[in-house]
Amino acid sequence: MSTLMVSVSGIRGIVGDGLDPEVLVRYLKAFRKFVGNGKIVIGYDGRISGHTVRNIVKGTLTALGNDVYDIGACPTPTVLYNVKKLQAVGGISISASHNPNQWNALKLLNSEGEFLTPEESKQMLSYLDAEVEYQSWDKLGKVYDFPEGLQNHIELALNLPFVQIDKLRERKFRVLLDCVNGAGSWVMQNLLEKLGCEVIPINCEKTGIFPRLPEPLPENLTETIQAVKNSNIDLAIIVDPDVDRLVLLTENGEPFIEENTITQAVKFILSKQKGNVVVNLSTTRAVEDVANQFGCKTFRSPVGEANVVKLMKETQSIIGGEGSGGVILPQAHYGRDALVGTVITLQHLLEFGGKMSELKNSLPQYEISKHKVEIGDKNPDEIINKLKSKYSSERINTDDGLRIDFADFWVHLRKSNTEPIIRCIVEAKSMELANSYAKDFLNTALNL
Repeated sequence: MSTLMVSVSGIRGIVGDGLDPEVLVRYLKAFRKFVGNGKIVIGYDGRISGHTVRNIVKGTLTALGNDVYDIGACPTPTVLYNVKKLQAVGGISISASHNPNQWNALKLLNSEGEFLTPEESKQMLSYLDAEVEYQSWDKLGKVYDFPEGLQNHIELALNLPFVQIDKLRERKFRVLLDCVNGAGSWVMQNLLEKLGCEVIPINCEKTGIFPRLPEPLPENLTETIQAVKNSNIDLAIIVDPDVDRLVLLTENGEPFIEENTITQAVKFILSKQKGNVVVNLSTTRAVEDVANQFGCKTFRSPVGEANVVKLMKETQSIIGGEGSGGVILPQAHYGRDALVGTVITLQHLLEFGGKMSELKNSLPQYEISKHKVEIGDKNPDEIINKLKSKYSSERINTDDGLRIDFADFWVHLRKSNTEPIIRCIVEAKSMELANSYAKDFLNTALNL
């Protein structure tokens, strides 16, 4: 069975088992028809198959008459930013994010340097079987190597209005950096050193071979955590292969927790400027608590970066993101960006004046428990509708499955489109309570 997965953000699959040259060409032709003639910015996350996919992308797009600006190995947010900066008609980040070595993907961007909206994606997919003409020899597009795209991104992060570079350089944070040998290896150490940090790099080799499962979850970071405990550092910074997610460890090697990454970023930005905030429905309530402290409003979108960005624009929000460690700052661009998140974190820690563990403890304290329950031949929509009716007196959101906010916890249920399961996320003041609430809630759901 082919592994190819098609979503709003593009296509993803295992190289040689779904993500094959003919598949890539088919989707590239549809994307080109969607964006039209003009320059297209591309980059890849450093993984080995990126070279092959990149050549197919460049060859196909130039055969269709588009000029291609190739940044090379770079973060996905680097491509996003440079699409807008170069006034390109679109962009492609060749990255399967946190998926293992055998995976790759095309992340498709519109002329705003943003992931396609659901409506744009639907339009693009409608062109899959459309006729698209290749150009004659004298009308072929050209390829321009554009390594300065990386420097553009670094300069963007360094020139954010709240950054006190002189004070950061004076503070000289000692940082352990883990880039899982992905795109971060080309940019993160450079950024940190420009901020005056002493960097201890691990897994920062430009090989594109991930030495562990690349998703930056605590269970995949055992060696990194141990390295922190053996070092005298202020914090550890870990990024996923395409550097849109930011994961932090305290000076003791304890997970800062990704939900806290967005929470502390929101707290810092709102301390500088009042405004609206957007996070998705599965993100911690701590963000709302912090926003309330500043008299600001929090809006919640369906899960997915494109959905967060869409709602941020509608509500004119000044910061947003997701609990997976993604920070979106419109002052920079509309995309999750670990470079921007890193600058916010270091400036926040500088102004906080304490240790990373103390900064963590200063935030509202919650624990999230994640589950999935098999429902057999039961209809997931019927289960969710019954729960909606049963808890109609509580605060309910049905934009993406069902989220119910109770006084001391919340639950978010989403059905799977590929498996007979319902995913359930519960947040409470402790993991014991979260697990208990989850167990009781799931039992209720299955017995309705």
